[in-house]
Amino acid sequence: MRAVRFHTHGGLDVLQVDDIDVPEPQPDEVLVEVAAAGVNPVDTYFRDGSYQPFAMPMIPGVDVAGEVAAVGSGVTDFEVGDPVVGTGIGKDHYGGYAEFAAVPTDRLAVLPDDADLVAAGGAGVAGVTAWRALVDHGGMQLGEAVLIHGGSGGVGHAAVQLADAAGAHVITTASPTYHDRVAELGADVVLDYARDDLAEAVKDAAKGDGVDLTLDHRLDDYLQFDADVAATGGRVVGIGENDPQVGFELSSAARGKDLQITMMSMFNTPELAAPLRELAGLLGAGDFEIDVAQAYDLDEAADAQRAVMEDSFLGKLVITP
Repeated sequence: MRAVRFHTHGGLDVLQVDDIDVPEPQPDEVLVEVAAAGVNPVDTYFRDGSYQPFAMPMIPGVDVAGEVAAVGSGVTDFEVGDPVVGTGIGKDHYGGYAEFAAVPTDRLAVLPDDADLVAAGGAGVAGVTAWRALVDHGGMQLGEAVLIHGGSGGVGHAAVQLADAAGAHVITTASPTYHDRVAELGADVVLDYARDDLAEAVKDAAKGDGVDLTLDHRLDDYLQFDADVAATGGRVVGIGENDPQVGFELSSAARGKDLQITMMSMFNTPELAAPLRELAGLLGAGDFEIDVAQAYDLDEAADAQRAVMEDSFLGKLVITP
């Protein structure tokens, strides 16, 4: 099969397409014929050495979707031909930038028969991170005011849909270019993140004493903001930052509101298959979708990894072998 690999850590130029053997699934694994693999910033961290993969040379790609081509000897819940979505590979297993990937069943779920497998390739990290942040860590409730920073991003556009499906009052930020589409995905209020009066606009949109739950992907920029716009007893779930030095300018805003702050990583999910099954159900019900901004072939993996770090787009980028 053809697979993108890096043999050493470095820049985009270390990515190359190699001809290698199709993997044999282990007893607890499924061999997936890959329709698409999502492109995520974390893929670049493994490539450049910020994170260490389990082996070298390494196939990048945390996300994958496709059809089951073979099953391991101990697998009973998947059959050849099943459409599936997976995530959490590309760290301790070879990733999805390949024509085939061997995926453990505890990070895989069966999709509806009519699922768009290319779009599903970008669903894993985005959907599971959003689910874990809003549902598992955030305890999102019907009717709550939920603020999602970056509603046009991969996690953001997934989170908007999940919050809408849960009956939340969804407030989000995005570039004006994407306002209409983000509203179509379920946002009740979409605000330009660059406006000078953003905090007042968010509090007005919350319609109460502030935001009940915030999903923050840039804690270095917005943690103080999150505290300022929060309701008493509000919760903030942090999923990332550009600068690792994160803190409050004035902590009294957080203390005075009994603000609860949770930091999370998708890789700590006890069983990735559980939220994947929930997402698959939402896909089947028409309550969740992934917007694919652009698809790249294996030979364009470097272009895709550059774009995911530098370009503005709505939704996800995917590799299609």
